[in-house]
This record gives sequence, structure tokens and C-alpha cells, in this order.
Amino acid sequence: MKDANTIILLALARLLRPIVRMLLRNKVSYKTFEETARQVFVEVADQHFAVPGRKQTNSRISVVTGLSRKEVLRIKRLAPLEDRDLADQFHRAARVVSAWTTEPDFMDAQENPISLPFDGPMNSFAALVERYSGDVPARAMLDELISAGVVAMNEQRHVTLKRRSYVPSGDDTQMLKILGTDVGDLANTIVHNFDATTTQSRFQLKVAYDNLPEECLATFHQQVSERGHDVLVEFDKYLRLQDRDTNPSVKGRGRMRAGVGIYYFQEKQEEAL
Repeated sequence: MKDANTIILLALARLLRPIVRMLLRNKVSYKTFEETARQVFVEVADQHFAVPGRKQTNSRISVVTGLSRKEVLRIKRLAPLEDRDLADQFHRAARVVSAWTTEPDFMDAQENPISLPFDGPMNSFAALVERYSGDVPARAMLDELISAGVVAMNEQRHVTLKRRSYVPSGDDTQMLKILGTDVGDLANTIVHNFDATTTQSRFQLKVAYDNLPEECLATFHQQVSERGHDVLVEFDKYLRLQDRDTNPSVKGRGRMRAGVGIYYFQEKQEEAL
């Protein structure tokens, strides 16, 4: 039976393979990756692995990470790895599309998204963007959504929704931001559940089979896309009502980030590692 460290390293290798493919595709060298990994090791050790009741020291970080104290000091002098706004543009665009498919001001009697005039104080694309994307200019949001194939604008400057979800198209920068946030969110949930009690654990479920014929995948993918979207729309409605950016009247303590993601995956079993 494999020990815990071996299992962790095998899991790490599986996690890293698609990430390394993305790094090499974007000409990020191992040296650059190593420097970032060193910085993250120091950051995490500094924040989460102090001796209880004692102030964290460079010597303690050195022991935990295996890096020399000199290297720890060098890394701590670097600019911090700030990722707070990593996927801000993605989230703003997604909020606009979601509101367009759920808010009565932008839908017809059959609850279908209506074509919106670009300009106007109410029931316009500009009003939609102003209400749900913060300070992003309406023209910039339009260009982003057109580029992603989500909307189209005609000669009368009416904007029509073509797809009910937003995924950046042909933009490596935006897809890399999603890689950073979505993989990080899932990993954080898994790590949290290692130590959490039953009542404190976070929702984490998956359905997967490993001996499926290729012919069934198209139907399954369509089911996931349609039903998954419907479920996320319901969650989105609730969270939008609780979010202070879209509903400033909400009261309460702190500033929390929470959500849920649904994703589809497939691979040839003989190629799985």
C-alpha cells in the first residue's frame, strides 16, 4: 500500500500535467515556475504554519519549506503575489449575461432575453452593464461579449444575446485567469475537507465512470450543459440578491466570497495517468 506522501506526490503530478501544458504553451519556463513555487511556499508557511502562540520567524519558515533562511529572506522582500482581481473581468461579464437571462427588466413575458438598445437610461444594454458590472464601460463590455460570441449588435444598435453563458473565446489571458481561480477554488475545498468535521465540510461531489463508449458522450455532455446551467441560474439568483455590489441594501458582517462550479470532463482511459 502506498504511503501518504507517495499518494500526495502522485496527486500533485496529475494536477500539474494540464497546468504544465498550459505553461509550456505560453512559453513559461521551469525557472519561472520554480521561482513562483518558492514564493508560494514561503507565503503559505508564513501565514499557516507558525508555532501556536509564537510569532512566525524566518527560521521556522526555513524548517517548514526546506529553503535556507537567506532564501526565505530574499523571497519575503519580493512584491507579494496579489491575485485578488485575477478573474475580475470574467466575473463582471458573467454577471451581465446572467442578469440578462434572469432579471425581468431585460426579459419578455416568456422569460426570454430581449434585444436591448445599446443606449438608454432603462432597459438598455448600457443600463444592464452599469447595474451589474460596476465601472466597466458599456462599449468595453460589448466588445468583450462580441469577441466571445455571446452577443451581436445590428445596424440599429440593438444588442442581442446569442448564448446564455459567458466563456472567454480565443483569449489565453482570460482562460489563464480562470485556470488560476477555478482550480484554486476546487483545491481549497478539497484541502479544507481533509481536516473539517462532518458538519464543517464543504459540498464536494463528482459522478464518473471509466468504461463508457464514445457514442454516449455527446448526449451526456448536452445534459450536463443544459441541466448544469439551469442549476447555476438558480444559485446565481440567490447570490445576486445577497451580494452588496448588486444589492447595496444588504446588511451583515464581513466580506465573504462563495460560489459553486459545475464542469464536464472526459479522457481516453488508456491515456489516463
